[in-house]
Amino acid sequence: MFQQFRQIDSAFRLVRGFCAVVILGCLLTCTYALYKTAAVVKAGSDKMYILADGKVLEAHAGSRKDNIPVEARDHIRTFHQYFFTLDPDDKMIQSNIGRALYLADGSAKTAYDNLKENGYYSNLISGNISQSVTIDSIQVNIDAYPFYWRCYATETITRTTSILIRSLLTEGYLREVARSDNNPHGFLIERWHTLENRDIRTESR
Repeated sequence: MFQQFRQIDSAFRLVRGFCAVVILGCLLTCTYALYKTAAVVKAGSDKMYILADGKVLEAHAGSRKDNIPVEARDHIRTFHQYFFTLDPDDKMIQSNIGRALYLADGSAKTAYDNLKENGYYSNLISGNISQSVTIDSIQVNIDAYPFYWRCYATETITRTTSILIRSLLTEGYLREVARSDNNPHGFLIERWHTLENRDIRTESR
């Protein structure tokens, strides 16, 4: 009879140990599942998808500081393309200059006023001259604020009988401002001026 009690007690301990192992395994499995789920949710929250031209593009969230050099260069590039890309059309000139002036302070407006006063834009229109700019490189120093930058570019001025190639070198500073539809990068160009704008060569058409 005592032998039967010992067998029952041994079986009970075996069942209890087995249950403890199963419960511990379930707890570990649940903990791991919760951890992985949280990791997947966090990874998913750092991504977004953008629909552009019928294509789905994946974007990753990041801090402003990580993207400052890229956004700064694009801001400077956009400003120069608006300011220096001109066709013999008064409305097109006004539109491009207007967009450029949203990206810079009064130094750009002063440069525009000087060119306008000297008849630069009216000469483009009367002479059917087109002007475009190609950005060669942009250097931005983000170690000190406001950020100093220098832009190296090439201007192409297309006349009726010739094409003039000019070297363009400008510099200025960048200050952070609120983003808007007119200023999506959230920068403002300050103290902008041209260091060099010289003829390189002339090609016949």
